[in-house]
Amino acid sequence: MDNMNTMDFNQKIDVSLRASLEATPVERNASDDLSTGSSSDGFWNLIVLYTGSPQTLQNEFPSSSFTFLLGNYAIVKISEDDIPSLAAFPQVIYIERPRQLFFEIVSARQASCLSAIQENSSYGLTGKGILISVIDSGIDYAHPDFCNPDKTTRLVALWDQTILADPSAGRFAPAGYSQGTLFSPEQINAALQTAGHEERFRLVPSRDISGHGTAVAGIAAGNGRGSQGGRYRGVAPEAELLIVKMGIPGEYGFPRTTQLMRGVDYIIRKAEELKKPVAVNISFGNTYGSHDGTSLLERYLNTVSERWKNVICVGSGNEGTTAGHAAGELESRMTTEVQLAVQEREVSLNLQIWKSYVDEVAIMLIDPSGNASGRIDERTGIQRITVGETELLIYYGEPKPYSVRQEIYITFLPESNFITPGVWTIRLVPGKIVDKSWQMWLPAPVSYTHLRAHETL
Repeated sequence: MDNMNTMDFNQKIDVSLRASLEATPVERNASDDLSTGSSSDGFWNLIVLYTGSPQTLQNEFPSSSFTFLLGNYAIVKISEDDIPSLAAFPQVIYIERPRQLFFEIVSARQASCLSAIQENSSYGLTGKGILISVIDSGIDYAHPDFCNPDKTTRLVALWDQTILADPSAGRFAPAGYSQGTLFSPEQINAALQTAGHEERFRLVPSRDISGHGTAVAGIAAGNGRGSQGGRYRGVAPEAELLIVKMGIPGEYGFPRTTQLMRGVDYIIRKAEELKKPVAVNISFGNTYGSHDGTSLLERYLNTVSERWKNVICVGSGNEGTTAGHAAGELESRMTTEVQLAVQEREVSLNLQIWKSYVDEVAIMLIDPSGNASGRIDERTGIQRITVGETELLIYYGEPKPYSVRQEIYITFLPESNFITPGVWTIRLVPGKIVDKSWQMWLPAPVSYTHLRAHETL
């Protein structure tokens, strides 16, 4: 991808995608994050914001596979060699690499004061006539809480993105989507009426391996039939359920933002088709991005929230005690140091630094043994620096077409087996400062690290 630096479309490609494309295959495979979105056949799954006709985009890139979503968003599977041409195409506004998603909050019903509301029947707040949609790890569709008293299903649809479509067995993906299998209420009812588990899962083989999606659905809409006297019924026990089990790629076991966007897109379209309002629950998330609502995923959710009659609810708060975030203000001639604690036997790690593009900031990284990177100034393209026994890939991003926030993306890779453990120091050295604010973010699931900032003259 040597031509990436010479082509004038820096602002149209997400910085972490540019870093991934400029990394070597060895570096990419060594990093959990850099490889997200790529496949062994040389193709990438990417998120695209575009203008104009979808057909024009498809005609321009006939060897690529597009899933066109609401609001001029698309998921594309495209050859790595064609990504520069996609970015240079006038209809394309911005391209992002997918991110891994992780479980977010699951709260107990007791914390919501539901009992007092549900015990007063005059409120009529049962969820009757609405759809509750859970985009998660799936659902135990045979659980009594998700069945009616006559043992028929409360699900109006179950899209399992992890089960390959098989037309010979009557299994198809939803119309307009190429991934997974859509199960109808009739198929689920047929499975529920069988005598044994083996036959049930032969007919509808969708399972919730982790139980996370089942728990979330129970809190949102369980009817209480699985507990004595309906004691543990959910918020909307008479709502119908619209379930999406997101695909789980690779060995790490968590889905990606591209699958979440497909799921939301399907749900809004399906609710509109059924002419019923829908509450969409998303209990997955990540900490990637500038946290100002400008990532393509955030902008897409904002766009579809204005379509039909829907409310989108997103879990948050699970990372509050992990110290995976640091922030502050830059001052001229005042160096800021952030300490990053890394545990033993870590094979890869990435870090985001976000600041205003108008602020000039150099960085320096010092490993636990005192080995320093030297001053790293902003320049185009990827920078490779070895500090002790750890290789650093550093990439200064460009502002987006609709945001002046700039990302400094850093990946830590071991020279041998593991990143140097202990306390690293990240030094921010300001030049000309206008906006002042900066933030650092670690990946969502890394409770083994923490950030702590202080300033020095």
